[in-house]
Amino acid sequence: MVRDPRWRIGICQQPGVVLGCSQRAVHDRLHSEGKRNEIEVVLRESGGGAVLVGPWMLSLSLALPRDHAWSVQGSLHSYRQLGRLFAETLRAGGVGAHALCPEKMNDAQIALRDRGLPPLAWACFGDLSPWEVVNAEGRKLVGLAQRRRSTGTLLVAGLLVERPPWSMLCALLDHPDRLADILRQRTTDCARELRNTPTPLSVWVQMLHAALTDALTRNPCVASTEA
Repeated sequence: MVRDPRWRIGICQQPGVVLGCSQRAVHDRLHSEGKRNEIEVVLRESGGGAVLVGPWMLSLSLALPRDHAWSVQGSLHSYRQLGRLFAETLRAGGVGAHALCPEKMNDAQIALRDRGLPPLAWACFGDLSPWEVVNAEGRKLVGLAQRRRSTGTLLVAGLLVERPPWSMLCALLDHPDRLADILRQRTTDCARELRNTPTPLSVWVQMLHAALTDALTRNPCVASTEA
């Protein structure tokens, strides 16, 4: 039972792939083919597409009590709170970012398709979901997922601090390499957005930790009245 908010911010030093719960068949196939020996592949309990983790991604795991203000109003509200926190933190660090509200989802997808960039639902960063964080062009910076149980809510986020090797993900999952270019164009990262003044990873960790501490202190285990 989660009684108080707890979180962990970190980075994987070695590449790995985290598959969504609906991708169990892919997980089992990779295991049977021995590809899991080439790179660590794990299956998470939440949904969504494959995530390529490594030193290019800052990861957050946030556990909340079920009666916390961020959790009690449902999954979309939880995403809203976390997405906005990431967007505010990124803007404070000089990255032009915003959390994508549901009303603008369709427009964002159409704009990407018009640029020849269809969604790739098999990859977390190949598609968009409400309240995920994007730049002004709709390129994805932060992916979100969550798992809700009677014992608490687990929110997970991945922030691209540098460009991932998307060809690695495509090769592992047997997708053509041309899709790696779509992933590159549908996403961005902090290093790219701040090409003149890159921010050290340790600074992002400190800023995110401070933002979480402030936000979760102001939002106790009482239902929020915010619309």
